[in-house]
Amino acid sequence: MPKRLDHLLEEIHELERVVTEKIQQTKNDFTYKLVRGRAVFDKDVRRRHRAMAKHAWRTICESSFWTIATAPVIYSLLIPFTMMDMFVSLYQAVCFRVYRIPRVKRSEYVVIDRHSLAYLNIIEKVNCVYCGYCNGVIAFAREVASRTEQYWCPIKHARRAKGCHSRTCLFCEFGDAEGYAENLQSLRQQFHDIETSREESSGT
Repeated sequence: MPKRLDHLLEEIHELERVVTEKIQQTKNDFTYKLVRGRAVFDKDVRRRHRAMAKHAWRTICESSFWTIATAPVIYSLLIPFTMMDMFVSLYQAVCFRVYRIPRVKRSEYVVIDRHSLAYLNIIEKVNCVYCGYCNGVIAFAREVASRTEQYWCPIKHARRAKGCHSRTCLFCEFGDAEGYAENLQSLRQQFHDIETSREESSGT
């Protein structure tokens, strides 16, 4: 594939790193540090957080009828999300080894930590676990799917698709039969940017 596409993918990874750094910059305003991947606050801060926590009954009383009525519908999605998590994990554990595709590290996508915040009550903590898990599973499954698509069907769509993943920039043009036949095998091995990104992350 043309070198410019490799550079484009590198630029996308760099922009993702910049956005992540910008999001994380605000944590310097708060007195916590990460210890073995877990946020640890100072005692005074935790005491203040506990004082600010709203009682669970208050959260229920302030909720509308429809908020309470739709809660079972919302949480029923845990069933398909859990099943998707299990099947996607099993799929990549088996198939990615066969295809020699770099496996997706689930823990980088499914992050559940907001339940440890002392200023959240039990209802808010459960909601945060739910949102963190479901959004993480979607991101995890999307990354597994993007690498699968690169291996089996690296062809761009004829119409512009919203929310396409970054690996699409490597794909062959729609209708380019010669390019597809010529580049399919090389595309199936073109994951060096993922390995480079992992090495840079572990080195920082």
